[in-house]
Parts: sequence; structure tokens; C-alpha cells
Amino acid sequence: MAEVYLNSKVIGLVDDAKLFVSDVKDLRRKGTLPDNVNVYHKEGANEVHLFSDGGRARRPLIVVKEGKPLLTERHLKQLADDEITWVDLVRQGVIEYLDAAEEENALLAYNEAELTTEHTHLEITPGAISGLATALVPFGNYNQSSRLIIGSKNQKQALGFYAANYHLRMDMDTNLLHYPQLPIVKTKVHDVVDYAEHPSGQNMIVAIMCYDGYNMEDGVILNRASVDRGLARSTYFRPISVEELRYSGGLVDEISVPEKDVKGYRSEHDYRFLEGDGIIYPEARVDEGDVVIGKTSPPRFLSSLEEYNLSAAIRRESSVALKHGERGVADFVVITENEEGNKLVQVRLREERIPEIGDKFTSRHGQKGVTGMLVSPADVPFSASGIVPDLIFTPHGISTRMTVSHLLELVGGKVGALAGRYVDGTLFEAEGEEKLRRELVNFGFREDGTEIFYDGRTGKRMLARIFVGNMYYLRLRHMVANKMQSRARGPIQLLTRQPTEGKAKEGGLRLGEMEKDTFIAHGASLLLKERFDSDKIALPVCDKCGLVAIEDEYKNRRYCLMCGEDVGISYIEMSYAFKLLLDEVRTLGVYPKLNLKTKY
Repeated sequence: MAEVYLNSKVIGLVDDAKLFVSDVKDLRRKGTLPDNVNVYHKEGANEVHLFSDGGRARRPLIVVKEGKPLLTERHLKQLADDEITWVDLVRQGVIEYLDAAEEENALLAYNEAELTTEHTHLEITPGAISGLATALVPFGNYNQSSRLIIGSKNQKQALGFYAANYHLRMDMDTNLLHYPQLPIVKTKVHDVVDYAEHPSGQNMIVAIMCYDGYNMEDGVILNRASVDRGLARSTYFRPISVEELRYSGGLVDEISVPEKDVKGYRSEHDYRFLEGDGIIYPEARVDEGDVVIGKTSPPRFLSSLEEYNLSAAIRRESSVALKHGERGVADFVVITENEEGNKLVQVRLREERIPEIGDKFTSRHGQKGVTGMLVSPADVPFSASGIVPDLIFTPHGISTRMTVSHLLELVGGKVGALAGRYVDGTLFEAEGEEKLRRELVNFGFREDGTEIFYDGRTGKRMLARIFVGNMYYLRLRHMVANKMQSRARGPIQLLTRQPTEGKAKEGGLRLGEMEKDTFIAHGASLLLKERFDSDKIALPVCDKCGLVAIEDEYKNRRYCLMCGEDVGISYIEMSYAFKLLLDEVRTLGVYPKLNLKTKY
């Protein structure tokens, strides 16, 4: 006897578990049971589990009977002629969906050649082992697994043509690549997902070589001439929105150019881009501190008497200005209403982003790197046939990462560019390496993809042959313009009196315990004297009891809470964070005594 569970709840017993399971499967394939029911025979515990609940990952497989798949050539012809559809195959029981539980009782074959009488299912395609993003990586089966995962993740961060109606949208923090291209080396999935409608990269000529060490540690070197002609150029869009809020008592915000008697009025220079309605005009070039949308609000606190006194109710300035480090061009202005019927003004800022040192690039194989140098066109190495690379990639990135697909794509891209065709790099079904090499020889190139190169600076021939080809490279959204920050002086936090945190708040970079060690190891330990006094303070301390004393500036007197005024008080330099600690210890009722000694 075997217990039967439906969605993990016992519903009864059966005499023959195996017969019951096969009957359930037959009924499902015939269409008597819904196709989302899965059955699993747990032989060790002699239990049968039926699942029909939501949230299970299920995948389609071809049903195999007696070592032969139910999907025949006739089915494939009918599919090609549009006589039947995928749904018909599922209804006929030729294809069924298995979840993780039922797959425990199944034996899958990757292809027909592997089929035996033991097998129960056949994969529709060997490439079904990977997800959608991973299937976009060409020659993925020649890659190390971890790099394949990184490559698929990197593609999600690439700049591209994300939406055709981008000029009408107010999306947060978006980038648009100016000249996106379809890859020369692509997979079947590129066609399935209409990748040509929203591409995310460019086909570049890539040479694998060193260049003065500027591409060490995964760095890449770009040809300045290519960048000047528009390589990897993009635009960054960011919206700014303001709404006229309503407050109790009939008070409202007002979008307009603030009057000079408004509380918190900036300066006329800050409002110079605003038109009569208080909104910036399109194509205005704004920098940090410039007002984009002018707005005034009613005073924050109104007593009952002041509501009727107009002179007391001076409006306050609440315009939206660009924060520290922000700049751009006013691209698009929308005046509309929100759900509550309040006036809503949105301004989209755009900023052209030209590739610079520190910008991140990657191939589709997890070979990500940061731009280390932009080489002037006169100094770029060139091949004997006059081909100049757009990007120079380091050879040390291949040996440890074992991304053979990176090298294969270079050869495939070279063949595709010379033959004027797309090269198929689908997972497990890609064009063979031998075929690509033979085709390369027919075009008059060496079959291993290497070429004779000349140094652009000296004109001398290089000793080694350089591996060069075409490759689909992606520019990622991690740009140095968004991340670069520095400060000497600036705002501090109220509680700790230390510098604020973050780029937007004009913050500093925190030096911790480990950073301190690097300065000491470097021999620059005196630098720590200035680094570690961002919250330095001189506090009066009682010589007798060692508690922090009180300094009354109004009455010009200093006294200790415990010992009174007739006691010596010394000023001690310490970190304000330490003073906070002393205060917190005191609130616990613990006596933190500072034992003072003279320096001399």
C-alpha cells in the first residue's frame, strides 16, 4: 500500500503505486487530466505525490516510448506548414511539461543518438539547459561555467536601444547607445527574441596584445579615432518632476519664478533659465546649483492667528535645483496632472556620454574590463593589410578564465565580416571551428586568426603575430562620470560631526582600519594625522574628576558639574565620536573618568 498526497496533503491509499503513476500520466497525455498536474513516485518512502499548485517551474520535453520519440518527421512538416501549433503537440501528448519532482522519475536524453529503451523523455534542444540571457552568449559550450554566468549577467547591464519610444518616456536613469548593432556572431535565440529590434552593443575590431601595460588587470585600450567617430557613444537621461501639493486651509504650492520677498530666495543668476511660467526652456544647458523648476510653498508652521495675517505668511522657496555634480541639457518638458488632479511638471535632462578612462566594457563571455587608455590614431598598432583595432584586449585574461569562446568569437566575427554573413554560435549547435578556419584561409588569411602587426609609434614590425578579429563588445552602464567624487571641505552630520556619506550629499570617503594599514605600510603614516581629524574637537575636561566640563560662552564661565567652579579645567583634543561615547557611557550610569597628564 502507498500513500497518495495531493499538494502535500494525504488523500488516500493505492495498492500498486507504479500502475497508479502510469495511469495518471496516460490520463494527462490523453487530456482527461489537466496538463499542469505532475506526479512523482517516491520509491524509498513508498509515497505518490501529485502536484497541481502554482509557483512550480515546469519545462517542456518530448515523450519517448520504447526508445523512440513521439515527435515524428510528419509533425515537424505540419509545424513548418502551419497545419498544427505547439499547443496541438501538448494536447496530443507528444510534448509534456515536467516539474522538478516528476523529473526525479524521468530519464532524459540530450539527443536522439543517446536514446535507449530506458529513456522516458528527450530534450527539445540541447541548448534548453540554459536560460534566455545565457543562450545569447555565442559558443557558450566552449566556456568555463562561472564565466558563462557572468557573461549572461553582464548583458543585462549593457547600454542599447531599450525602447523605440524613448523620446516620449520619462524613465528613471536610462542610457541610450547612439549606434547599436546586431552581432555578427549570433545565436538562434537572437532571432527568436527579435534582438535586431533592441540591440545592445557594437561589432568592434579587437586585437589581443599588450600595449605599455595600460591594459593590465583586465583593462582595455580604446582607439581615440574610433571614439571620435562615435564608437560606444551614448546619452544619459534623467527626469526631474515637481507637483503642486495642496495643504490644509486651502494653501497650495505654486510653480512660478519666486519673488524676491520669498523666504530662502536664491539669486537671480540661479533662476536665469526659467521662463515666465517658472519652468526651464528646452535645450538649456544647466550645471549644479541651477534651478530647473521654480516653486514656492506656504510657510511650514501657521498658528491660528497668523492664518488671517497676510504679512506674516511669507511664502518659502522650494524650487528644484541640480545637486552637487549634476549637469545636463533640458531635453523635454511635460506639463500634466497627477491622479489627484494636481499640476505636475516633468523635465527630462540629457547628457552626452563619450567613452573615457574608467568606463566599463565587456564581451559576452564575462571578460569585463575598464578603459585604461585612449590611444591617439597615430600610435595605434596596425596590421599588414592596414586594419586598425578599435579595442586592445590583454592576453592574460584568457589563460586563467579559460574563455575559449572569446577566441572563437573573434575568428567567427572575422569570417562573418569577410563573408558578409552572420555566423551561428548557438549553444551545442554552433558552426564548427574547423569550418571557420577553412573559410578564413579561403579569404587569404591565416587559419589561426593571427596577423603581422606594426607598431604605430616606431613603424617597426612586431616580433609576435597578433590575434585579431571582430567581436561584439558591450558598453556597460557603470560609467566613471556617475561614480567619481571628491571633497576637501563640505557638509557634516549633525550627530557625529563627521562628513556626510554619499556622492549626492557631497560626502567624503571613509578611511577605515584597513585603509590606515595601507598608509602605514606605504610609509605615509603622518598623512593619518590629517585624515583622522575630520571630527576633531577641543573639549574642556575637569582636572579633578575627569568628566567633560561645561563652557558657558554667554556668561564667560567654565565649571564642572561635580566639582563646581573652583577647579582647574583643561582643553583636551579628541574625536567628537569619542565625546559621544563618553556621553552614552554616562547615560548608563557608568563614570568615565579621563586621567589627565601634562605633555611635558
